[in-house]
Amino acid sequence: MKAQSKAQQQAAGAALSAKRGETRVSELEGASREMYETMTEEELEEMASTDHDDLPDKAS
Repeated sequence: MKAQSKAQQQAAGAALSAKRGETRVSELEGASREMYETMTEEELEEMASTDHDDLPDKAS
């Protein structure tokens, strides 16, 4: 699944970092915390790797 906005892509990147143990889970908030708890590492990687050049800042 591709990210729908830059904010979603960034949240997925933060969740992926925590999933890999690079950052603390306690530092996650909101959408990134929910993504961490509900998505697999592969799903997060796909969403975080979305090219963000043509994405809106926030989804409508």
